[in-house]
Amino acid sequence: MEVIQNVLHKKDTLVVMPTGGGKSICYQIPALIFEGLTIVVSPLISLMKDQVEQLRQLGVNTALLNSSLSAEVYRNNFESVKNKKAKLLYVAPESLLKDDIINLLKSITVDCITVDEAHCISEWGHDFRKEYRQLGRFRKIFPSAACMGLTATATPRVQDDIVKNLNMSEPKRFLASFNRENLFLQVVPKQEPFQQTVEFLKDHPNQSGIIYCFSRKQVDNLHEDLSDLGYSTKPYHAGLSDEERSRNQDLFIKDEVQIIIATIAFGMGINKSNVRFVIHYDLPKNIESYYQEIGRSGRDGLRSDCLLLFSYADIAKINYFIDQKEDDVERMSAKAHLAAMVKYAESEICRRHPLINYFGEPYDTFDCGMCDNCLAEEKELIDITVPAQKILSTVKRTGEVFGMNYLIDVLTGNDTDRILSNGHQNLTVFGIGKEYTKKQWQNLANQLVRKELLIRNLEFGSIKLTERASGVLFKNQKVLGTIKEPEIASKKSKRAEQQAYDAELFELLRRRRKELAEDQGIPPYIIFSDKALAQMASDYPQSEDDLLKISGVGINKLERYGNTFLSIIKKYCARKNITGGFNKNQNMITGRRRSRNNSSQILKHIIVGESYNYGASIKELAEEHGIKTQTIVTHIARYAGEGHEVRIDGLMEQLSLPEKEHIKVFHAFKEEGILTIKTIFDKFNGEISYEDLHILKIIYLNKLQYNM
Repeated sequence: MEVIQNVLHKKDTLVVMPTGGGKSICYQIPALIFEGLTIVVSPLISLMKDQVEQLRQLGVNTALLNSSLSAEVYRNNFESVKNKKAKLLYVAPESLLKDDIINLLKSITVDCITVDEAHCISEWGHDFRKEYRQLGRFRKIFPSAACMGLTATATPRVQDDIVKNLNMSEPKRFLASFNRENLFLQVVPKQEPFQQTVEFLKDHPNQSGIIYCFSRKQVDNLHEDLSDLGYSTKPYHAGLSDEERSRNQDLFIKDEVQIIIATIAFGMGINKSNVRFVIHYDLPKNIESYYQEIGRSGRDGLRSDCLLLFSYADIAKINYFIDQKEDDVERMSAKAHLAAMVKYAESEICRRHPLINYFGEPYDTFDCGMCDNCLAEEKELIDITVPAQKILSTVKRTGEVFGMNYLIDVLTGNDTDRILSNGHQNLTVFGIGKEYTKKQWQNLANQLVRKELLIRNLEFGSIKLTERASGVLFKNQKVLGTIKEPEIASKKSKRAEQQAYDAELFELLRRRRKELAEDQGIPPYIIFSDKALAQMASDYPQSEDDLLKISGVGINKLERYGNTFLSIIKKYCARKNITGGFNKNQNMITGRRRSRNNSSQILKHIIVGESYNYGASIKELAEEHGIKTQTIVTHIARYAGEGHEVRIDGLMEQLSLPEKEHIKVFHAFKEEGILTIKTIFDKFNGEISYEDLHILKIIYLNKLQYNM
């Protein structure tokens, strides 16, 4: 409220607020109160379109001027501003000094100039854009207008640069907390990244997410591999045409595609509220990028998971590109940014300490309950002194000039050509670590780095001993740690609330929302967020007054969509005999029994298929119908074969076949067809069970019919 009042008093304002924290409200409310126009400068066309559509859904007259519009639409928007009908104008920075735009804005009253993603104006920011530099000149043309800069990522130095370059006059700074409490932060050593990603996705079925990769090639490869396993993905990078990038982004925003796999080219300002996870397949170049990218998840306030796969090979890769920079200052700045990112990834304390402190905000909570390190404190530590001494001795005896992979090869007795040429097969440490796997040694070595017993040269990747290492090597000082290979945390955090809503009703509401969104050509979350649907599926509103109590439901949306959603809820409650309160398990069970009793004429595979889609597990259905789980799977496969969509979560866990074999089966389906599973069974000489083949058939059909 204080920010809004400052703007309404026509005072220059700088707002640093985390992604999803409500920055847009800071200028949208003043825009409705001001008599004149509020200009919003935004860097991306997709961002502008998204925000304009949301405002129009709320009944706010909003205009957009950029190169993506047809001549007719551009002219209509232009006239809307000229005739003083529009309250807000969204425009790209490169358009602001065009003669027609300047003359248009000079002819009306401009009350506020808002610069979104304001860190782009600073050379010390992580996403500097030259076209932003002209904004200071533009501001001088309208000195009586309030000037507001908005950003989610700005260190104190970048804040000063924003104020200077926007020619702000005695601005007031509003710095919101950088702590996004609903984001679960996790860093895992990158060992088998594809398999690690698949395991993570199994825990997030049918959820919307973003996977960030370092290169275009990695994006394309990962998209192809995950698609082959039945996941709904699309790529996004600068190597694609503008049309394809726009189409893929639109499919993701509208929930037509669940996962977008992208380079850092994707996402700035994307206001999709129901992103449930972000995976960093490769190490980000700096904390600013990392923070902004994870901030694209959980905007609805519900729990979202952020996984970073961390390897030292990624550091070398980033360093290589940094070294190509010709400007010494730019190169030094990039290395400093990278060092801070690595420090965060290696930290053994609460993840929020290095992350939030980086932006100049104190953070002294002992246990956030929402990161891997805070949860890891519950794990039992054991004495790892002996394996630690083996690693340290190997580093010492090989001269402290080799990387981790080489050292592990020496430890495990792997006589590679390089080891043989260096004569290291003759060292006493050669082969002394055969009791552990390569992954376990990697985990142990990473722990020693975090404990500051080893130090890694970020530029060359070589490992050296620290002064503290001598105490372990020569004084037998104890080292505590873990031997077990690190896993992706699936354990619920202390603060992760179990969502007490009716999953079946939620799905009915979600489907109707999607239909309405498709009819209007807008993203589903613009109609209602997942959070709003979850609350509807928890509170069972029965009247317009009840519906207005739901988060995100106002008068405008009540008039547009209220009757539609109330009708679904009322019919559902009548069918399930729900009058108040909610016992999820009981309602699910009685609902299925009622469905079975009232549908005796319906074929069993349809009953099973529908019950499975409503949330019943294969085990539950087997117990309810008194048949084997394999028979349930066969029913579901038949249901899918008749053209019905089937959720695939819950099926993957039933598979005994290794991931790498799935693609072979899919290729066989493509060649032989899916009408007779026996043909496929014989093709693989009976080595793949019928149950696995039926499950893979379901996944394959979903992939074909629903672009998964």
